Amino acid sequence: MNPAMIDEEKNQVEEIPTRSQSEYKTGFLARLRHYEDALDRKLSVEGHSIQRRLPDERNPFYAGWSGQLSMFGFWVGGCMNLSSFATGFLGWELGLDLRQSILIIIFASIAGSTVTGWCATMGAPMGLRQVSICRYSLGWYPAKVIAILNVIQEIGWCASGSITGGQALSAFSDGKVGTAVGVVICSIASLVFSFFGLTACYRFMKYTWFIFLVMFLIMLGEIARFSDLSTPASVTGPTGSGAALSFFCVVYGCSACCAGYVSDFYVEYPATIPKINVFIITFLGLLLPTCLCAVIGAVAASALPHNEIWNEQYQRGIGFLVQTMVYPKGLAKLMLFLLIFTAIGLNCASMYSASLSIQLSTRKLAVVPRFVWTLICFAAVVALSLAGSDRLLVFLQNFLSLLGYYATAVFVCLVTEHYVFRGGSFDNYVLEAWDKPEMLPAGWAGGPALLCGIIGAILGMATTWYTGVAAKLIGDSGGDIGNELSLFFTLAVFVPTRLAERKILGR
Repeated sequence: MNPAMIDEEKNQVEEIPTRSQSEYKTGFLARLRHYEDALDRKLSVEGHSIQRRLPDERNPFYAGWSGQLSMFGFWVGGCMNLSSFATGFLGWELGLDLRQSILIIIFASIAGSTVTGWCATMGAPMGLRQVSICRYSLGWYPAKVIAILNVIQEIGWCASGSITGGQALSAFSDGKVGTAVGVVICSIASLVFSFFGLTACYRFMKYTWFIFLVMFLIMLGEIARFSDLSTPASVTGPTGSGAALSFFCVVYGCSACCAGYVSDFYVEYPATIPKINVFIITFLGLLLPTCLCAVIGAVAASALPHNEIWNEQYQRGIGFLVQTMVYPKGLAKLMLFLLIFTAIGLNCASMYSASLSIQLSTRKLAVVPRFVWTLICFAAVVALSLAGSDRLLVFLQNFLSLLGYYATAVFVCLVTEHYVFRGGSFDNYVLEAWDKPEMLPAGWAGGPALLCGIIGAILGMATTWYTGVAAKLIGDSGGDIGNELSLFFTLAVFVPTRLAERKILGR
């Protein structure tokens, strides 16, 4: 980037007046702000929300290795859950054999974790939430689209977690507590943790991730002997290739989906933390639980055709299947009880980030305290969970596929902007301009690139409710190549239009 251009932009920071929120100093919103500030002082509910965290405002705990490794526990605790376990069943549902499913799970998880791991490296140096970071490449208004998509997918993740947690609670009670009641209970517990902000989420994961890991390892030890490596895939040729592509897309979306908000969790880390540390911690923290849980799910799914009892319990719900697979019954009950908390780990981080994305979508919504949006997200999660509780795998297949598409487009824009147009240095970002649209890209490049990426995804997507024109060309049932087309279309449009935008506008 041209140094003269950077100096000019930094000088302009002083000339552009900060937008005042004086109109919100009285009235109902002012009272809500007052309550939030009081709660922050007494209970640390994190009232600063979307503001940029300056280097001297960061929590010193995260400067040391113990603080940095706590993020590993955060990701493992959040992703080691029944939703990831259920994802592994989709390979069997699509007609793939166990070997194919395991290989796809491994490589798709690596790809998705790489995308999210790289995006995470931008949070600490900039001290900004991911949507604010997107403004430096996509522009002010296109970044609002990312905020909206974040909210949709985070509420969807919470719904997935509540459904599986509710099923676990129902199985734990031997059906005395219905799945619907379990969904509400899991959602309420998640609300409590997310209400208190990032610190509460960290603390919950810090003390639970290892328990979740041991629990799933025990499950693997119990069911590994029932795995079926001999039965071939029921789909072959182009149709088999289409099924493999679709399953890859789902698993990839499971770990890549966090790319749109991953930096939200790193604003308290020191600005000088090595990027490689952040990448490795995030990459492994996503890869380990996603791979392990999905592989266990694939192993369990391979045994269903040969085990009528397992298959019958599987039709009742994931929780009842787990109760049947694990022996003795006392251990199964204990694991079901703990599995309820895995849903809370997934939900509390997603609900927290969803409320931030709402605030970042527009300034008018930003003045409403975060805890209000958390309550609204809670209501949406309960409604969606109750609506989709009886079709979990269909919900996961459609939902996770959609998540990967926009995450891929965001990743392409961020990487290209950082290395091609910013020289790979954070010194070339005017961080004071994060909320000043006059100093950010106008969106001439980001808007069309994002739109073309979505068009590519539509052409290549293969879901239960829609199959794109390009996807239909692969086999009898189609093959999902939405991410591949989204990557190509976004890159092909963003580079030339961003060059033109910088040449004309100088920003």
